[in-house]
Amino acid sequence: MNSNTIELQNTTQIRVRYADTDKMGFVYNGTYLSYFEVGRTELMRSFGMPYIELEREGFFLPLIESYVKYINPAQYDDLLSVQAVLIANYSPRIRFDYKIFCKDIIISNGFTLHAFINSQSKKAVRPPKAFWEKLNKISK
Repeated sequence: MNSNTIELQNTTQIRVRYADTDKMGFVYNGTYLSYFEVGRTELMRSFGMPYIELEREGFFLPLIESYVKYINPAQYDDLLSVQAVLIANYSPRIRFDYKIFCKDIIISNGFTLHAFINSQSKKAVRPPKAFWEKLNKISK
């Protein structure tokens, strides 16, 4: 990682709902991206930049790439810990890495890659100044 890269981490918990499971009783594979989203939004909230604030400032963070590795199944009523790590440098792209645990057993890991875009023009832009300032303040 270079000196212009900032890395922040947060862990949040999610209880598996019955609606999250498939016929086999396991968490449905597509649900893991929703769990990643919860981890991501709670991480951003933890450093004072909830996603809604970015939208108010005229920015969106669309998903441009994702990856999920399924390691162990999660089931209804499991309490999951979603660890999210933000990896950012001063570019239009930011990456979030995730690990999901049930107790101390890893369930899944993966990443999502997002691009900052202007909400009006839909063109890629650098992160807003306030976003970068908050990242710098927290990472020191």
